[in-house]
Amino acid sequence: MNKEEKLSITKSKLIESTTRLMEELDDPMMVTSREIAREAGVKAAMINYCFGSRENLIYQVFQNQYMDFLKSSDVRSILSSGASDKEILKELHFIVARCLIENPKLTKAVTGFVLFKRDLSQVSFSYPYVCRHYAGAKSEEECRLIAYELSSALQLMIFRMEDLKKDFGIDLSDPEVLRHYIGMRIDLLLNDVV
Repeated sequence: MNKEEKLSITKSKLIESTTRLMEELDDPMMVTSREIAREAGVKAAMINYCFGSRENLIYQVFQNQYMDFLKSSDVRSILSSGASDKEILKELHFIVARCLIENPKLTKAVTGFVLFKRDLSQVSFSYPYVCRHYAGAKSEEECRLIAYELSSALQLMIFRMEDLKKDFGIDLSDPEVLRHYIGMRIDLLLNDVV
């Protein structure tokens, strides 16, 4: 077995161990590097070597669950529907929001990382649709910022959904309400191009 194969196996063990440990806790961010390494049967230093930090590893666990959720959703039909980029964004954000709502412990665990520490040089899934929507009317930087605002606001809305329900009467667990507010946000940030 070569070095790349060993590293791939170690990464998989760390992801699987982190997933198991996080599911057992009320606050998934309480899982420690030491516990993850022990569960995976590797040295704790391998977390930083493979993922850069424990937070990046936890974010990778979230990304894996998110990708599984997308595969189970009907994303292909949305992308091939012929709808406008703005309407596709509304549907994709609705799917992402449902994933976040259905995985509340993991959502709470990664929100701080996503909002404050995630590498912003990585292009968000919204970016290509924002660019196509504006078709050159906005700069690349403006489109990246709009895509970032869309993603960040969605993450924050879901993170604070209990407060939104209690203080504003907005129940984002209701799919119709969720769809309405996602549409409203996207309409506010993506002006119609003439």
